[in-house]
Amino acid sequence: MADVAKLAGVSGQTVSRVVNGNDRVTAATRLKVETAMKQLGYRANIAARALATGRFGTIGVVTFNLSAVLNVRIVEAVATGAQACGYSVSIAVVDAPTEKDVRAAVRGLTDRAVDGVIVIEARVLDTPHLQLSDEVPLVIADSKAAHRHPTFGMDEAAGARAAVDHLLELGHATVHHVAGPAGSNPAQRRRAAWQRLLKRAGRPVPPPVVGDWSPSSGYDAALRLLADDSVTAVFAANDQMAVGVLRAAAELGREVPGDLSVVGFDDLDFAPFLTPPLTTVRQDLAAVGRRCLDHLIAQIETPAGPGAASGVSRFVRPELVVRASTAPPRR
Repeated sequence: MADVAKLAGVSGQTVSRVVNGNDRVTAATRLKVETAMKQLGYRANIAARALATGRFGTIGVVTFNLSAVLNVRIVEAVATGAQACGYSVSIAVVDAPTEKDVRAAVRGLTDRAVDGVIVIEARVLDTPHLQLSDEVPLVIADSKAAHRHPTFGMDEAAGARAAVDHLLELGHATVHHVAGPAGSNPAQRRRAAWQRLLKRAGRPVPPPVVGDWSPSSGYDAALRLLADDSVTAVFAANDQMAVGVLRAAAELGREVPGDLSVVGFDDLDFAPFLTPPLTTVRQDLAAVGRRCLDHLIAQIETPAGPGAASGVSRFVRPELVVRASTAPPRR
């Protein structure tokens, strides 16, 4: 820094201000310092800066499945937002959703010097006695307010209710469900909301057919469901399984939406381009990621400390997007 200050003709304190993004430097002076830094190949010593400021400029993210589109959307929002705020992101992917693995991932991130951690939807976090590190601020991206840490997520139940309400209002006697896997929190919440709404409406509650989120599992489930000619409405727990339902309906000669109405969940990019375009529940996962990040950074940069906002829960309400895959049943 002394070499940079000498070449730029400024004080060492001015160089420090430029390096740390302090706005109390004129544009002309900043340009001189940055030019000198470039000429000398100067890079800030992150370890030294951390000792001086108490921050590392890094956010840790724990996730369970980077092949899942929804997890990727949250991670992308966190990474983009963190970069805009001057933070980098370090990601830990956990293979098995066990308490031991979650705690190890959080510990691994804190050992690598992060300022805070975001944990994305983890079934094990429903364990009442799970204790995660309080060494740094921690926020959870999940759809259940059952954590002692601040939690932000989608209102899964509200999305499922909107899908089922739509089909019942169209005049369908009941709604069949292609559910997600039993080990998934979102799948469990969508399934429970579907069951509750049918019971409250006094409609038959048919047994759900469980898939694994894939189009092939939706296809197999639909082959079983559509063997019964009385089935007129299907709510699939995600858009991929809804694609499989549409394929099975076409092969069996069941016209959508004339003979069968289909609703998905997620509103993935391909949903408007299916034949017919898919009615589905839109989730703004990027908003969840941004809220997690904003709350975490506020904790990091507020002297109150990591535990100051324990128990905060905020949920984003999904939106039903009605397209051509749903209609009143044929009488």
